[in-house]
Formats: sequence, structure tokens, C-alpha cells
Amino acid sequence: MAHNFGCENWREYIPTPICEDKPEYLEFYEKAWEIAFEHIKNIDGMPQTPYMDEAFCETQVWIWDSCFMSLFCKYAREAFPGIETLNNFYEVLYNGKSLPLIIPQSDDSRWTGAVLGELYQIKIHIADNPPLFAWVEYENAMMSGDIERIKELLYEHRFLQKHYEWMENLREKVIPEGVHVPTCLIAEKDGYKWEGGRSGMDNTPRGKIGEHAEKQRPNNPDMLWLDAICQQALAANMISKLFAIAGDREQEEEWNKRYSEKKEIINSLYWDETDGFYYDINCDTHEFYKVMTIASYWTMTAGVASEKQAEYLVKHLSNPDTFGGTVPFVSLSRSDPDFNSKGGYWRGSVWLPTAYAALKGLANYGFYKEAHRLAYKLFKHMYKTYVEFEPHTVWECYSPEEFKPALNERNANEYVRPDFCGWSALGPISAYIEFVIGFHRIDAFEKVVEWAKPDAFEGKIGIKNLRFGKVITDIEAYGGKCTVKSNEPYTLKINEKEYCIFVGINELDL
Repeated sequence: MAHNFGCENWREYIPTPICEDKPEYLEFYEKAWEIAFEHIKNIDGMPQTPYMDEAFCETQVWIWDSCFMSLFCKYAREAFPGIETLNNFYEVLYNGKSLPLIIPQSDDSRWTGAVLGELYQIKIHIADNPPLFAWVEYENAMMSGDIERIKELLYEHRFLQKHYEWMENLREKVIPEGVHVPTCLIAEKDGYKWEGGRSGMDNTPRGKIGEHAEKQRPNNPDMLWLDAICQQALAANMISKLFAIAGDREQEEEWNKRYSEKKEIINSLYWDETDGFYYDINCDTHEFYKVMTIASYWTMTAGVASEKQAEYLVKHLSNPDTFGGTVPFVSLSRSDPDFNSKGGYWRGSVWLPTAYAALKGLANYGFYKEAHRLAYKLFKHMYKTYVEFEPHTVWECYSPEEFKPALNERNANEYVRPDFCGWSALGPISAYIEFVIGFHRIDAFEKVVEWAKPDAFEGKIGIKNLRFGKVITDIEAYGGKCTVKSNEPYTLKINEKEYCIFVGINELDL
């Protein structure tokens, strides 16, 4: 596929959601793409350039930010280098390359050492960020149908396997070459010790002893982090699926075995049958640390929860005392004594990466109607913030109560970062397409699109210029009819009913 990263005609490559009932949503959708386009950065000497900048700091790059950004860039992969951005991590961590020197245009000396106007080497900020490479490579492959990239990752470089094994074998703190801070993840028999910043949930009160967290970051040294083992399970599962696409049955089974081993540990040790919830645990005693956070929904993203366990988790997303209420997917249960109604970063804010991961988990278990309802509620919260709060933009994370961005971790009077596209574009782009409009599964290899068409909207609904593999298609439904235009044949499933789409214009009875 020919790439034209950063091209001025990038709008030609993005799909256009159709929601005749709410035409104003299209402006918000397009605004997210516009901000994201401004974060395509081109720096000589980067292994991959142009690349997606995470909208945070010019001298550092982040693994989990970049992974999540690839999950909206996949919809315009000719113009937005989402998945290619990951090469900047692979090449440094596993291929001996380094990132270039730049002259920073801002002073980040307080926490990175970079001084305004002085040469500084760009670095990977954290190496043991959530291990999401395999998951997002799989999700992007489903859109691109790029078997050559899969083979290059799995056979030529083995980047995905190397990262999984590296995480599995961390036994002490290290600072890999080209990385800014030391690792904190320690692999143990039944999981992984970690730390808030490395996990991405910076000031989470997880692991606290007593009713309140005495420190801004408790970081209990005896705690095994639930999300860490779920994310490693997810990685093993996705590597297995990528090998399946490559036709390698032996490796598919090998990595599925690793996935099953993690799944068994999670369900035998991290599930509290009494509360019907997954918790972090003590490394030695396996005692539960009963702090309810959005991290528990990685069990659904990874597919390790049983159907019954998933039902318990989904109910909490509608419970106003835990993860429901004014806006769903709060980072800390509303019933927790440390919940901050203004956000306080990971003490209650709504974060798009964890919300989106949870939505993907709901889709894994067939909760399409619930995913639509919750995603729509989240989307409307972001949209109303965009309309009512100035500046009118997309924010790093959101207030759990008001149509405002969340307040910062350290400064109770400071809002989080604006223009964060960045991962927050997942809301107005990916969550909107996949769960509000409902195109929750696209498979370029099998040439299948699955649409859980919602009944919440009047008028026309669908999408135009949807590109997957070599297919370019328009899908537009109104009443009991659906018109589909395509340049190639594929299979369209609308609310479980299957239609064969042919080249040209197709008129379907729903």
C-alpha cells in the first residue's frame, strides 16, 4: 500500500460516519482528525519518520500512548503513520538503534533534563509501559490485511515475541539503552510487581492499606498488578492469532498455551467470588487489595473472564455507585473514599484509552447493545465538553461529573492537557465508528464487516469511504433498506444477518 503520511489531502482518506439524526457530531469527529494531523511529526534521524507525536513532550516518546493512537490512525492508514510509529520503539529496544538529538523548543528540565535551546536526545520515556504491541498490531492488521508486516514482525525481527519474553524475564530494575527512566516491573510466579507511572495509571490508589491512600502514589511493593498479567495474556493471545493468520499452526498453539496459562492464574487468584470482581493481589498471601478501578476491565479485553464473570463486570458500568453514573468508565470506583469528583488524574477521571479497551472487551463478549449505550454516553460527555468548555478541543482526560476536562494530578486548580489527539481521539473517532455507529468488527483477511446497527437514531446511519484491505465501501441504512457501494466483494453482517456485497451498488432489505 502506498503511503502519503502527513499529506495535505488527508481528508480524502478518512471515513465519514453518517448520523443524520445528529449531524453536529461530524464536526467533533473531524476536529479530532484535524488535531491529530497537527501531531504528525517529522524529525530526521528517527527510525520511523514521520511518526505520531503523543501531544505530551517533544523529547520523550511513550509506548502506550503510541499504541492507542494507532487504534484510530488505522482508519486512515495511508495518511496517518499510526502503526508505523511503533517502529521507533522496536528499533531502539530490539535492534540497537537510537533516537536523534534535537534542540527542544520548551523547557522540560524539571522532569526530563531537557533544557530549552540545548541539544538533547529523544528517548523512550518508559520501557515497561503496558505491553500492548501485539494487541494493536493485530487490530491494525485486521484493517490493513498486511500479511507482509505480520511476517516481518514474527519471523524476520521477532519484535513481538522479544517484547513478551523481555517482560517475562524482568527480575530487577534496568535502564535499557535509549530509555529515560528505569523499569519497575518485576516478574513473579503469579504475576508482576509494578508501579503507577509505569502502568500508565500514575496516581492510582491501588494497593493502599486502609481507607485512604496516604501517598500520592501508594505503589505497594508487595502487590501484583491485575492489568499487567492481563496485558501479557492479551499479548500472548494476539501473537497466537497473528501466527494463525500466517498459517503457522505450531506457533499458534504454542502461544495459545501461554495465553491459557495466564488465564488460569488470573481466574484462580485475582477473582473474588464474594464481590464478583477482579482485584490486585498480595504477592505472598494472595490477599485481595480491594480497590475497584477500571484496570479490572482488562480481563474482558484479554478475553480471560468467563461469560458469568463478564456479566458481573458489565453491570458495574451501569452502577452509579461504581463505574456508571453521570459518565461511565471512571478510573476509580465512585464508592472509593479516594474518588475525586473533579477527576484528579487517575482518582476518578475518565480516560479514553482504558474506556476504549473496556469497550473492546464488551464487544469480545457480545455485549453490543451495552457497548453502544455506554459509548454513546461517553461520546456525548466529550462532545458537550467540546461545545461548552473553552478552549473547544479534545482533552487528555475528562471530569467524571461536569462537562469539563479533569483536574491535574498535582495541581488542584489546573486542568489536564488540551489538544490531546493523542489517545483521546479514540472517543470521537474509534469509539464513535465502532460502538456509537456500531461497526465493531472489520476483518480485511476474511473480508468481513460486522455492524451492530443501533436503533437509537432516526434518519440515515452508516459510513462512507471505509477502507480495509483493498476494499473501499459506503454503507448507508435508512428504515428497512440499506445501500452499499463497494469496489470489491465482501461480506456484511448487520445485526447478525449476513449479506454478500458485490462490486458496485447493492440494495439490501433489512
